[in-house]
Amino acid sequence: MRAVSVPGTLVVLLSGPNLDLLGEREPEVYGRDRLADHVASATEEAARCGLELEHHQSNHEGELVDLVHGARGRAAALIVNAGALTHYSWSLHDALAAFEGVVVELHLSNPAAREPWRHTSVVAGVADGTITGFGGLGYSLAVGAVARLLAERAPGTT
Repeated sequence: MRAVSVPGTLVVLLSGPNLDLLGEREPEVYGRDRLADHVASATEEAARCGLELEHHQSNHEGELVDLVHGARGRAAALIVNAGALTHYSWSLHDALAAFEGVVVELHLSNPAAREPWRHTSVVAGVADGTITGFGGLGYSLAVGAVARLLAERAPGTT
């Protein structure tokens, strides 16, 4: 596990390609809630945990990499739902590897229960943990996991 060297309470939630279509695209897989609903749930959980949440969505790999770079030195944690980039974006992997705070990988569906090409995550190797298959509940679970990890890694905590 990496040690958190960034003080603070900012958590950056990153949403990858096609997540802007949640609620419309494959509702039988991803549910009927829109991305804004999931962000609202995560924001509420963050407030309960004493954290601030900042959200960004992009359909562009390079923009997500830039957002990870921009979180360095100012955010304590990242929650990343990289969508299909999860399975092949080595540039996102490398950016996340350079981030010094907590990283939680998040998926609405369970990739391991889907098509074989979804079974591999290049993000998982640089994440502190992965939350998959819980639908919209995963957003609150991810924030809760971040809060616990940050508390455990706070100076003076054993």
